[in-house]
Order: sequence, then C-alpha cells, then structure tokens
Amino acid sequence: MLDFVKAKEHDEARQGEAFAGNALADSQNKKLFYIESYGCAMNFADSEVVASILHENGFGATTDFTQADLIFINTCSIREKAEQTVRRRLTEFRKAKKRNPGMLVGVLGCMAERLKAQFLEEEKLVDLVVGPDAYRTLPGLIEEAETGQKAVNVLLSRDETYADISPIRLNSNGVTAFVSIMRGCNNMCSFCVVPFTRGRERSRDAHSIINECKALFDEGYREVTLLGQNVDSYYWVDEQKDERITFAMLMEQVALISPLLRVRFSTSHPKDITDEVLHTIAKYENICNYIHLPVQSGSSRILQLMNRTYSREWYITKVNRIKELIPDCGLSTDMIAGFCTETEEDHQQSLSLLEYCKYDLAYMYFYSERPGTLAARRFEDDVPLDVKKRRLQEMIDLHRIHSLQSMQRDVGKTFKILVEGSSKKNEDELFGRTDQNKVVVFAKGNIKPGQYVYTKINSCTAGTLIGEVIPAADKRPIIN
Repeated sequence: MLDFVKAKEHDEARQGEAFAGNALADSQNKKLFYIESYGCAMNFADSEVVASILHENGFGATTDFTQADLIFINTCSIREKAEQTVRRRLTEFRKAKKRNPGMLVGVLGCMAERLKAQFLEEEKLVDLVVGPDAYRTLPGLIEEAETGQKAVNVLLSRDETYADISPIRLNSNGVTAFVSIMRGCNNMCSFCVVPFTRGRERSRDAHSIINECKALFDEGYREVTLLGQNVDSYYWVDEQKDERITFAMLMEQVALISPLLRVRFSTSHPKDITDEVLHTIAKYENICNYIHLPVQSGSSRILQLMNRTYSREWYITKVNRIKELIPDCGLSTDMIAGFCTETEEDHQQSLSLLEYCKYDLAYMYFYSERPGTLAARRFEDDVPLDVKKRRLQEMIDLHRIHSLQSMQRDVGKTFKILVEGSSKKNEDELFGRTDQNKVVVFAKGNIKPGQYVYTKINSCTAGTLIGEVIPAADKRPIIN
C-alpha cells in the first residue's frame, strides 16, 4: 500500500497497464490494436469503451504492441511525471513503427487536447490525437490517418456519456468492474486540469447504468465501482416519469440488483457528499463501507487558494458525520505537499489533520504545476522542490504509522471477503478486500475467484491483512 502512496498519479491509480483480453480473443485475420492506459480509473474505463468501438469496427486485440496495427496510449495529465512517462512510451512505439511503417500510433485522453501540437508537429510522435469526448469518431479518424494525414478530434461535448456503448472488459479478473456514471467536472480546483481536459459535468442515463450493472452480475461479476470525477453530484432526470435521480438513489438501485453484488464508488467531493448517501451506505450490507474523501490540504488558507470551497473545520465536521453514521467506515484521502505559498505552518496543519483523521489509506504527492490551470495563471510555484519533497516525506512517514495501526486493529477480527484472484506474491494464496477496501491474503484451498468467504485475520503488514478461511462449523466459509 505504501508503494501506492509514493507512486500515485491520480485517485485510483493503476499505471501503464496494457489492455487486451479474452473478450477479443477472436483476433485472427483482423487488424490488431493495443491500448496502454495511465492514471485514474476513469481512463481505464474509457479504454474499455474504446475497445468496444474498435471491436465493432473489425479490430482484434493483442498484448504485444510490436504486433499491433494500431497502438493507443490513454493518457493522464494530472502530474508532470505522468506526461514524462507517456513521452517515453511514445518514443518506444515510434521505434516499433519504423520497423512496421503501416502501424498507427495515437494518443487518447487528457493529454490529447493540451499537447496535440507538440505530439503531431513538433515531436512527430503520433498519427492520431483523440480527446475523451471524441471516441465515437475513431473509425473515421483511423481511415484518415491511414492515408497519411494527421487525424485529430479533441472537441469537448456537453452531452456525451457513451451510455449506449457496452464496454469490453479487457484484462479483467471477471469479478470486479468499473462502471462510469458521469463525465467531466464542474469544480474548478485551481491545481487541476480535469475541467479543461474532460469538460463540463454531465450525468449518464440511470437506466443504462442499472442495465450495465445487471448484465455484469449475470456474467458473473460480483463487484462494481461507480465512477465519476465527483459522483456525489450525479443528477439525472427521467423525463418519462418526471423523476429526479440523485447519487444516493442510483446507488440504492444498483445495490438492489442482488445482495451478492458489492457496490463501491469513487470519487466523492467533500462539499457534496450528503447524509442521504451516508444513510444509503449504512442501509445496505452490499454497499461497501469505504469512502475516498480527498482533502488536499489541512490548511484553510491553502484550501481557499485551491478553490476547494470548504475549510479545514468543515472537512473535519464531515469526517465526524461519516464516523457517526457509519462507525466502521474505511476512509482514504488525497493530499498535496508544497502548493503555492504553502508555509511551514500550513504544512503542520496538514500533518495535524492526518493525525486527526488517521486515514486507512492516503495518496500523497508534491505539487506539480500544470499548464493552463487556474493556479498556473494566478500563483507562483514558489515552494522549492527540496522543501516539497521533505514535506511529502513527513506526511508519508506519519501516514505509515496510521496505516500500520489501522491494520493491527483488524488482527483477530473476521471479515466477509470477495475473492478477486491469486496473490501476486504467492500462487498458492488468494486475495480479496474487506468492506473497508483492505487487501486480505489467505491460502487458496478449494476457493475460487468470485466467491465470498469469511476470513479471520491472524497478522498483518502495513499494507496487507493475512488471514485464514474460517471452517464451516464456525461460520459459513463460502456464499454462492
């Protein structure tokens, strides 16, 4: 877990994962595509939409980019490090293209609009540049690029949600899946590029979301994560019924699909999460007791400069309310060290907030100025890099203590676990997660992914709980 603290690029952060999978195994005699995705969970969900569009247009998938006719890299602009990684990968792809001149290389996602000129003209790294709202135009853009023209569409939309496209679950474990419920963001946080790269907020048709979740359950999936830049502001009007659907109502409808379908969500904005949402989580056993609640800073002065629209005191009140209504709720956060004008006093306030909340998981990074953001236009990035790194390390060190303490409190307890797959470190072990999003590993035995088991926790590390399946005489070990 602590490696994620150091390496996180954005809220949910798997990085550089190549997508290809069983759903597209019928790739013989087809043109092949390869997608590599970086950044937040939304990018990975988008790659599944892109895969569906490509599949419908005659492409198959490959896990080997050197064999691909079409390479896409789905990009993240949240930090400079992510952009550097993308440039390195594009350079590698360009070398492969020299050996296979018919290959096309394209950039998708958040870096597309901001860096299209550099990619296409200055560095000549790519043939296609496609923004997050333009994936439907991919077939035409590919045809255009095949003629030798540079193909570009980075137009943002006020209504595109891809609600009618069934994502192809690439590289899936067959147990957990992302379901996008909205796109874009209306929160103009001064450090963030998302409103400029993903456009304004719009919610997806609730019926299409429910139908997608039902289909996933029928296919054997047992957990869905409802995705949005700010899920708590989900709002959709069913004009036929003259009914207004809030996020709490949507989450309840997903939970009612089956008690065997676990429901998670990401991400919540502290200013928008409501008591209605908290009561809904508490009401349903299959809605996981875990909330990612990014704070970004413990200083009210810095929060104001970040345009987060809440104070330290307001955030603490919200955390207290969560603990009141959901006493065993797991809590995680995002925190930035060294934002513009941050003083040692501001930094100490961030440390004290960490001490107060004692998060189970925290994603931390030092401030990286992003061109085009409000902060880049309004403020000087005036905190020296060595100071940023020292403050970040102090936050990581403090969180490491809290993380270990959180894990140690669970030793001796029993949890219901959804088995997700084999442990990466030991093929004889399986892993799953608790309601509170903590990873548990245990001996494989006859257990299979997709089953529920009760595990007693015997020991832990700072990032993993180590347990054993409880015998049937003590508690039902498997729920079918």
